[in-house]
Amino acid sequence: MVRRTFCQPIRNGLWVLLLLLGQGLAALPLAAAEEKADQRQFADVKTRQRQAVGKVCAAKLEAIQIAFQGEQPPTSTQLKQLVEQLRSLTDSSCSASYEKSQVYNLLGYSYYSLEQYARAIDSYLLMVAEPGVDERQKTATRYTIAQLYFMLENYVGAARQLELWQAEAPVASPDGRALLAQAYYHLKRKGEALKLISAVIAEAETGGKLPKEGWWSLQRVLYYEQQDYRQVVAILKQLVTHYPRTSYWQQLGGLYGQLERRGDQLAVTDLLRLQRQLNSERQWLSLAYLYLGAEVPFRAARVLEQGMESGEVQASAKNLDTLGTAWLQARETRRALPALQRAANLSDSGAIAARLASAYLDADDNGAAVREARNALRKGGLSRPSLTQLTLGAALVNLQCYREAEPVFKEAASDQKTRKTAEQWLRYVSGEGARREKLIESGADLPGCQLG
Repeated sequence: MVRRTFCQPIRNGLWVLLLLLGQGLAALPLAAAEEKADQRQFADVKTRQRQAVGKVCAAKLEAIQIAFQGEQPPTSTQLKQLVEQLRSLTDSSCSASYEKSQVYNLLGYSYYSLEQYARAIDSYLLMVAEPGVDERQKTATRYTIAQLYFMLENYVGAARQLELWQAEAPVASPDGRALLAQAYYHLKRKGEALKLISAVIAEAETGGKLPKEGWWSLQRVLYYEQQDYRQVVAILKQLVTHYPRTSYWQQLGGLYGQLERRGDQLAVTDLLRLQRQLNSERQWLSLAYLYLGAEVPFRAARVLEQGMESGEVQASAKNLDTLGTAWLQARETRRALPALQRAANLSDSGAIAARLASAYLDADDNGAAVREARNALRKGGLSRPSLTQLTLGAALVNLQCYREAEPVFKEAASDQKTRKTAEQWLRYVSGEGARREKLIESGADLPGCQLG
């Protein structure tokens, strides 16, 4: 989502204090940077002769000015009293158009201070509508009105005032134009928004200035909604360089995934891990699967172990199975067995137990292989039970349990895909079983079935 631009402290209510200097009233100081910027903005503008506030009106406004100039800001009660005083001035002491504009200006500022933003807007609109209003003040106030409209989420009003401000201002500031682009975004005028914010960013870069984070963020959202992911990646690279945030790195990794740039996605995600910024199980698992996809199972297993040790990856049957499988792919069978055993114990399906039985067989732990193969067949849920039967039969053969293996291989032979292998085993166990029985009858000291 686009982050809302909040209204900055409104100073327009203090314009009147500058305009009253001719009447001997003291002015509240404005920031030097603001004064210089304002002077540059209007440097080449021919303005009409400044109007003055009459003595009677000035005297009334001076008393109100004192309230704003105190060391402590006016309280809510005092502000309400000031509002009542100001509302009465336009019908009596301040009846000239220019004087009314200054009263409305202070009235808008007072309502803003009371957080009555709708009334503040109404007062400022009355001010800019006065025929005698100072043109510079009028233009600046339109910007304030737009900000207030933003606070009320009235984007139609905000856009209208910013368009008038842009037409009236000798120099339209990039911040104001970016705010207008944001209003266009909220109004679904996204083509105009993208064109405007892109121009603002391009001008900043051409002038050797760093574009603001919010400008790039808006441009990023607009390109993303157009599904122009390559442009989004380019913007995110700028953001992680100049305004590094974890969320930008995460978004960049996600975009690399959408573009199927798995190597880049892996690099970004692992960087987040090194920065201790992986904060969800999904992110840890994503990194592990990226390593598996890149055929680096050892790193995948270590990532999963680290995630489980930190408590961010649940030691569930599925996750333990993935861990064990990663160790198997890394040819670390001894490290795979404990994870697979825990996974098999937690699972109601026989699938994990079947893989565990095969791992035990590879590790030459035939007794455990027989146990887990039988568990797998008992639990069920196997896509190819005959493969587990072959594992069970092979483990029984290794334990010299030929007669016990024979019916297992007969069952495996009922599957067309394992029939050939099962029949070969059957011939072997039948012949070897008969041979050993004859040797034992002849007095040979041969061990029998070693299945405990």
